[in-house]
Amino acid sequence: MLTIRSPAAVPDDAAAWWAARSLLDMTEIQLWRPEGLFASPAFSHVAVVPPGATTVYVGGQNAVDQDGQLVGGTDVTAQTRQVMANLVTALQAAGAGIDHLVSVLVLLVEGVDVQAAYAAAAATLVSASAPPLVSAAMVSGLGVPGALVEVSAVAALPGRTLSG
Repeated sequence: MLTIRSPAAVPDDAAAWWAARSLLDMTEIQLWRPEGLFASPAFSHVAVVPPGATTVYVGGQNAVDQDGQLVGGTDVTAQTRQVMANLVTALQAAGAGIDHLVSVLVLLVEGVDVQAAYAAAAATLVSASAPPLVSAAMVSGLGVPGALVEVSAVAALPGRTLSG
């Protein structure tokens, strides 16, 4: 289970907090939005994954369908929607979902409408009970010709072992 800590619940002195609480006692993945940092509905700033959680890594997802065909043409919004749908499909293959995301990396080709891409990605991410950490970068190009957006992610399943 993912939980989000309210700004008041995040300690001022994290080192003292960790010293007072054993990592082994933690059973939930926690996503924090510390006071003093921007509070966005689409992302958190700090993730704490306890021992025993299963980590799921999702490699770069582009706007391609199951046949490898690019979806959305030159429309960054349409491509981002397909990318996020692919991310959800990849997570589901591991028994995870948007609620299990810990971190997301978004790569955008230089010159795209960043706000349009962000809005399309955020539409999926805000559906999480606690939004993940998000990083974004502008790049000159991606591996799939014509792709404008690529997303990779890390998810965590508390106390679970996957069978493959």
